[in-house]
Amino acid sequence: MSDLGSEELEEEGENDLGEYEGERNEVGERHGHGKARLPNGDIYEGNYEFGKRHGQGTYKFKNGARYIGDYVKNKKHGQGTFIYPDGSRYEGEWVDDQRHGQGVYYYVNNDTYTGEWFNHQRHGQGTYLYAETGSKYVGTWVHGQQEGAAELIHLNHRYQGKFINKNPVGPGKYVFDVGCEQHGEYRLTDMERGEEEEEEETLVNIVPKWKALKITELALWTPTLSEEQPPPEGQGQEEPQGLTGVGDPSEDIQAEGFEGELEPRGADEDVDTFRQESQENSYDIDQGNLNFDEEPSDLQD
Repeated sequence: MSDLGSEELEEEGENDLGEYEGERNEVGERHGHGKARLPNGDIYEGNYEFGKRHGQGTYKFKNGARYIGDYVKNKKHGQGTFIYPDGSRYEGEWVDDQRHGQGVYYYVNNDTYTGEWFNHQRHGQGTYLYAETGSKYVGTWVHGQQEGAAELIHLNHRYQGKFINKNPVGPGKYVFDVGCEQHGEYRLTDMERGEEEEEEETLVNIVPKWKALKITELALWTPTLSEEQPPPEGQGQEEPQGLTGVGDPSEDIQAEGFEGELEPRGADEDVDTFRQESQENSYDIDQGNLNFDEEPSDLQD
């Protein structure tokens, strides 16, 4: 996501640049409703207060982007819709020119994110819908990344567990529409990606590997996996640093929140068949048609 090329000019500067038609107050400041053409070719039409954009207005950028919504002292603040040059758009809350609060982002590839924002980034609880596959991630985000307790929902099954830096880690379970669950855990493994010609260090890609442990009947799931709180709110990098917080794979596989498991139904033919096929094999998350190494389609800040 980017506002590159979509910066709004300050008005009523030292030389009062630009053309303006509209109301003014007794001291000559733009005040009330008016229309301004700025020196760079941008156009604003809407309300002013004491020389600044304030209230409802529409700002059209010369690159094709536009904002329709609330202003407070020349800043996008309140409810507003921003349409970006590439055709993507954001509809929701703004604070001091930043996407902040509740909002929906519609991406060029028809993906959508609906949820909380903090300082221009996805942060808090939110749902990302992948238009191509119909899969969706429902859970926690930290500084733009999928991180925390979440549910990844596919066409005929879903995964429930914890994510760190977009990857599933630790205990979790797959819930299948045939009426059973496969419990296990994701363990991080290193895979060499190759060595740069002029670099001594070898680049390593951390890949989560699913280890199936047991099959049970369906059980209720709650998204609380740990008592750890997300990092204090504040503007951070788009990519979290490292994979801190990953539990020891040797610990009890029973994740907090995965309580209430029942014994398998011996008379259920579907469960028996699934158990026989899955007992010795691991379920690959790639079967869900979702690449965890791929950043959700987005323009970079």
